[in-house]
Amino acid sequence: MITRPRRLRQNPVLRKMVRETRMDASSLIYPMFVREGSGIKEEIPAMEGQYRYTTDTMLYALEDLEKAGVRSVMFFGIPDVKDEVGSGAYAEDGIVQRALREARAHFPEMYLITDVCMCEYTSHGHCGLLKGHDVDNDSTLELLAKTAVSHVQAGADMVAPSDMMDGRVLAIRNALDDHGYENTPIMSYAVKYASSFYAPFRDAAGSAPSFGDRKSYQMDFHNRKEALKEAQLDVSEGADIIMVKPAMTYLDIVREVADTVNVPVAAYSVSGEYAMVKAGAKLGCVDEEKIVCEMATGVYRAGACVYLTYFAKEIAGYIEKGYIG
Repeated sequence: MITRPRRLRQNPVLRKMVRETRMDASSLIYPMFVREGSGIKEEIPAMEGQYRYTTDTMLYALEDLEKAGVRSVMFFGIPDVKDEVGSGAYAEDGIVQRALREARAHFPEMYLITDVCMCEYTSHGHCGLLKGHDVDNDSTLELLAKTAVSHVQAGADMVAPSDMMDGRVLAIRNALDDHGYENTPIMSYAVKYASSFYAPFRDAAGSAPSFGDRKSYQMDFHNRKEALKEAQLDVSEGADIIMVKPAMTYLDIVREVADTVNVPVAAYSVSGEYAMVKAGAKLGCVDEEKIVCEMATGVYRAGACVYLTYFAKEIAGYIEKGYIG
């Protein structure tokens, strides 16, 4: 035989030399929940090992991330008071705005990203303003743009709209530009499916809708071509990074989006994926370290170059040890 693929698998040094998929801790983003109050670090029941932090305890978590080599975080806010119009999302003293100021003051080198949505802040739990029992797309755009501007004014380096309203990227881009933030990038949750994998997050953020569901604005998980349409639309509106969410069961979509758009692609390994790994490991069904490495590698192999994951700190450690990357 002339061709023997096994020749390049003989030892660890050679295998790593010819590795096709490589990753670095700089591409990891850690999703962080911040809540009102002080001195609180409360574990999220549905997400063992993940916590809701107040702005003071958050600082210790940021320090641990920075030491591990994870320099990017995305904030999700949990307000004490919610209302019909989600006013806490764009309030000057909102929980995310205060978290940004604290993080920026203590960790000037940390890259701060914010989730821009209404669901955590509305009393009804939907991602926009209501007109009867329908989420009104166009009236929501102004508040999303207002939220994004308030985040950047408080210290955000990047904003990430997750609401799935049509036209929100353009509305945010215009608002940021009008306020002199032309260089602030937008990472759009362009391809966000209506997924059962979000359940633990809704427990963590208290954002479950009080009626109905989100299938009228999040995508049907049967659809593939629609994902490409959404991604291309958001790029045309000014998105700098396109996100696919969830990650694990949508790697085919990650690959197609990466092959289609001319901007970086991110994938979000969501709360349900995290909870499944934790539950399986606790039962002794899977090796947590090995399966986390394999899942992460699959996302990068599919074409993503940015990975949002609750295992960010652990993955940075695995990269440092040479287990992956």
